[in-house]
Amino acid sequence: MCYRGAGLNVINVGVGLPAKTPVRTTHIPLLATALESPKNPAMPPARPDTMPHILIVEDEAAIADTLVYALQADGHSTEWVTLGSAALDQQRQRPADLIILDIGLPDISGFETCRQLRRFSEVPVMFLSARDGEIDRVVGLEIGADDYVVKPFSPREVAARVRAILKRMAPRVEPVAAATLFQLDPLRMQISYRNQPLSLTRHEFRLLQCLLEQPQRVFSREQLLDALGVASDVGYERTIDSHIKSLRAKLRLVASEAEPIQTHRGLGYSYSPDHA
Repeated sequence: MCYRGAGLNVINVGVGLPAKTPVRTTHIPLLATALESPKNPAMPPARPDTMPHILIVEDEAAIADTLVYALQADGHSTEWVTLGSAALDQQRQRPADLIILDIGLPDISGFETCRQLRRFSEVPVMFLSARDGEIDRVVGLEIGADDYVVKPFSPREVAARVRAILKRMAPRVEPVAAATLFQLDPLRMQISYRNQPLSLTRHEFRLLQCLLEQPQRVFSREQLLDALGVASDVGYERTIDSHIKSLRAKLRLVASEAEPIQTHRGLGYSYSPDHA
């Protein structure tokens, strides 16, 4: 099941009915001021297809409705599905710009959905979960999520986090300075090292791009998390170490003797052209 729309969402209220029972649909108008006063809403004008498109994967209708109101009020189009498998199908058919993914889904978990998603898509993912344990946050970020929000949450904060992630994910067009051994194509999200294209995840691309753009500058883990579009206040800056380790392994496949990424103990990481 999926429910889509820019200014108007169609929400199936027939869940749980027998298979042959006619399904009634309810048209719910969405208004930017609905967050302030959900009563007497008026339907907003249709939104263009060029606006950011957010896929919401959440099996609780009340939570999904809240997110729809907040995101559409913030200028996004939304689509809502209740199953992880449906989210994977939708991302193949109509790719979203960002996915908000609940962890506790009826069919497959949000973690497994994200793992399968990463096999064919690098779309930004924000996890929603009632689990606030450290291990859940770490697992979520390490399998490729960009943010992790614990329920109950503020709809306005979620909308702000979505906006921040999309802004950071926008392609950059400025050239890389003093990175003669690296060639960067920001529009294609491709980096070549010594004329050999690197197979990078989206996080690895953003990390290496950030380092290359300011040679010799030492970036803290918090600053690198910010470059990824991941909120640094979640407190898991050590996930940067895992991405750096993977990056180094891929660079060594091209030049085993080189160490372009330098570690500064207690401080962070930098790109050193002298060691590239």
